[in-house]
Amino acid sequence: MSKYILDFEAPLRDSEEKIETLKSTALKTGMDVSSQINQLILKHNKLKSSVYSNLSRWEKVQLARHPKRPHTSDFINSITDEWIEIHGDRLYSDDKAIIAGMAKIEGHKVIIIGQEKGKTTKEKLFRNFGMPRPEGYRKALRIMKLAEKFNIPIITLIDTIGAYPGLGAEERGQAEAIAKNLFEMALLKVPTISIVIGEGASGGALGIGVTDKIACLENTWYSVISPEGCASILFRDASRAEQAADAMKVTAKDIKEMGICDDIIEEPLGGAHHNFEQISINVKKYIIEKVIELTSIPINRLVDIRINKYQTMGAWEEID
Repeated sequence: MSKYILDFEAPLRDSEEKIETLKSTALKTGMDVSSQINQLILKHNKLKSSVYSNLSRWEKVQLARHPKRPHTSDFINSITDEWIEIHGDRLYSDDKAIIAGMAKIEGHKVIIIGQEKGKTTKEKLFRNFGMPRPEGYRKALRIMKLAEKFNIPIITLIDTIGAYPGLGAEERGQAEAIAKNLFEMALLKVPTISIVIGEGASGGALGIGVTDKIACLENTWYSVISPEGCASILFRDASRAEQAADAMKVTAKDIKEMGICDDIIEEPLGGAHHNFEQISINVKKYIIEKVIELTSIPINRLVDIRINKYQTMGAWEEID
C-alpha cells in the first residue's frame, strides 16, 4: 500500500502491518508461521474487497485526488507507440497545464490533448496544478482544428480542479476561450473521445470535453463545481464537502445514470494507482474500440448525433 493513506484505508494499513510484523518475526526466530500468514493474507484480501467495493461518493472523490494517481503524461507514455508534442497557441504563450500532440496507438493515428497536474512540487508549479489559462484552451483548439484538417480522431484526457481563476487569465479572456471551445468542439468534423482520468471540474473540464463519447475511470468525479466549492456556497461551510458530494451526485456511476457519461472504465481494486499497467491496458483498449466505432460513422451523421447528444442532455420543464 502507498505511504499516503486515506482515512477509509486505515484498516487495510493495520492489516498489512500485522502481516509484515509476522513475516519479520518468522525471519528473526526461524519459526514456521506460514499458515498464520496465509490466514492473515486471506482476511486482508477480503477486507480490501469489502472496503473498495462500498466506497461513498466522497471517498471516490478522495481516490480521484490521490497523489499517486496516474496523470495525462503517464498515460501518454504508456499507451502510445509514437508521440510528438505540439506547443503554443500562436497568440500568447504555451500553457504547460495542457499537453497536446500527435500520436499513434496500435497503428491508429490520433491527436491527444490532456490536462496535466504534475507530481512533485516543482512539477505542480510548472503545470499550474493542472489549471489551464486561456492560452491552454486556445492551444487545444488550434490542435483540434489541425486534427480536423488532416482527419485525425481526437482523444482528450480530463483531470483538472478547474480553469485558472487568476486576474491575468480573466484579462486574456478565460470565459471566451472556453466558450469558443464548446462551440467549436460541437461541430468538429472528426471523431472525438474524452476520458475523465481524475477530477473533472467545471468549465475547466468542459473546455476539452464536448465529445462524441465521454468515458470516466471508475473512481473519478465530474461536476460543475467541486464538493468543497458547492459546500462553501450553499452551506457556507466547506467542511461539509461530503454532504455536498452526495447532493450533487458527482461520481462516474452517478453521471452515467444521468446520461452524461457514456461508459465507465474499470479500475484495479483500490484505484488506478494500485496497478498502472492494468489501467493503461483498459484505457488503451477503450480508445481503440471507440476510434474504430466512430470512424465507421459518416462524419455529417456523427456531428448530428453529437449535437443531439448535448441538446437532449439533462432534464427541464417548459412553462407556458
